[in-house]
Amino acid sequence: MTTAGDPPHPADTPHHAPPPVARLTIAPHTDTTRRLDGLWWPHSTDLLTELPELLTALPFDWPRITHATVNGAAWCALPSHTLVAGHVVRLRRTTGRPGPDTICLVSAGNGRWDLLIIPPSTPEPEAVRMMAEMARTGEPTPA
Repeated sequence: MTTAGDPPHPADTPHHAPPPVARLTIAPHTDTTRRLDGLWWPHSTDLLTELPELLTALPFDWPRITHATVNGAAWCALPSHTLVAGHVVRLRRTTGRPGPDTICLVSAGNGRWDLLIIPPSTPEPEAVRMMAEMARTGEPTPA
């Protein structure tokens, strides 16, 4: 029997699922300039939910990201900026550029990084294969 002063029993305490882990592959570092710096396989097309997870998963030596531009029509509506880990990230979406969906991450004064976006609905075996190829060769394979 539990009384008002007793702590809750562990079975009575709701457990929240941990947030999903970012599914990201960065191309190996080389002296060769490449068009894509990696692949990102978001869980949804809600950039406001996905962006904090992505930025947290970036390599520790990447500078703070100040701007993010997504290319593609699949993304939900975006405000002009959002707060991520205590700093403002300006957001933009383009739909007129031909080619695959990408996200361009910019660190003001430091550079930019372009990631190919694997659509969230991509079957896991296919997405994992693409990410493994990027990690191995630095080049994505066709979907």
